[in-house]
Amino acid sequence: MRCPVASQSASDHGGQAARLVCVGFHGLEPSEELAELVRVGVRSVILFARNAQDRDQVTTLIRDIKALSSEPIMVCVDQEGGGTIRFEEGFDPPPSMREIGELGSAKAAETGARLAADLRPVGIDLDLAPVVDVDSNPDNPVIGSRSFGREPNRVAECGAALVTAMQAGGVAACAKHFPGHGDTAEDSHLALPRLAHDRERLDQVELPPFRAAISADVASVMVSHVLYDAIDPTVPSTLSRRVVNDLLRVELGFEGVIVSDDLQMQAVSDHYEIGRAAVEAVRAGIDLLMCCHDFDRQLACIDAIAGAMASGRIEVAEVEKSIGRLDRLYDRFVR
Repeated sequence: MRCPVASQSASDHGGQAARLVCVGFHGLEPSEELAELVRVGVRSVILFARNAQDRDQVTTLIRDIKALSSEPIMVCVDQEGGGTIRFEEGFDPPPSMREIGELGSAKAAETGARLAADLRPVGIDLDLAPVVDVDSNPDNPVIGSRSFGREPNRVAECGAALVTAMQAGGVAACAKHFPGHGDTAEDSHLALPRLAHDRERLDQVELPPFRAAISADVASVMVSHVLYDAIDPTVPSTLSRRVVNDLLRVELGFEGVIVSDDLQMQAVSDHYEIGRAAVEAVRAGIDLLMCCHDFDRQLACIDAIAGAMASGRIEVAEVEKSIGRLDRLYDRFVR
């Protein structure tokens, strides 16, 4: 299956649009669909357990992905520890962030170094960790033990320590899920959560760990699919310029790469066609859009962004700024 962008990637804005999309694929070897996406201009790939057998196979797979282009390709993974592990056989996944948080920031730093030492040799450039959500709701179905704990200061200290150590080991980190997914009672993979906290509460609980990660020079921040009434009650955070640009980029002063959570999660996909979601995310200020599963939807994202650039709905200058931020991350971490 091909879309107009795939057949016209050398013209218009298809190549630039493709650089803003991070794709997943199915199989233990680079698929034909992945090779097509790289030809279009995709330069970011995410791996899952479905792509992994053992350490040797993962090493070969990443080598083969990076060989698809003469330009650098960033390969990333969600290797958090605990119950969120993509690579197992031959790897050294840490315990849950909850267990690490109970031991404090020194253990978090040790864990960051351990993750880098485990992932850098096989070719991983970006680990989509740590979770710096504060686990303030015991009924939260998706965060729980992925969080360092229920005290904002503890989460902030441990998150910053892990970020610093992992990045010192050569693997980029990603603080997630901005501006905070810890108090939700719904899983954004399945529904669109809403939080009615006022801004004072956000400043006291949800935001301190992100501020600490930014101070630690975290390479990327992932934005969640959560409605925050105090910031923007109308659209999920991922699609909200008030959240992405005004709060994260301007107020918190984050200058790195802003990443969306997967646009195929039901919090977004139940309410927005994928192309529209992609366009709105870019307009909000997202630099890298996760589209992790379906080839046709990945192409639809690229096509929609390119079309919006051609029509002026997305400013080309803003896309170029996003590509510049990605290039700086690539220069620092991608091998």
